[in-house]
Amino acid sequence: MSFPVSEILGIAALIIIGLIIIFIIRLLLILIPAAIVAVVVWFLTGSLWWAGVAFLAIVALSILKKL
Repeated sequence: MSFPVSEILGIAALIIIGLIIIFIIRLLLILIPAAIVAVVVWFLTGSLWWAGVAFLAIVALSILKKL
C-alpha cells in the first residue's frame, strides 16, 4: 500500500504545527505568572528595572521547578 507524497507531507506539516502550538501554550503557562508578578512589582515600585528582575526570577524558578 503506497501513500501519496502530498499526504505524507501534509501529515508531517500537521504534526509540526501541533508541536509548535503545544510549545507555545507551555511557554505561556510559564510566562503568565511571571508577567503578573512583574506588573505588580512595577505598580508598587514604578521601576521597569525591578519589574524585569522579578520577571526573570519567576521565569527561572518556573523552569527550575519543571526540571
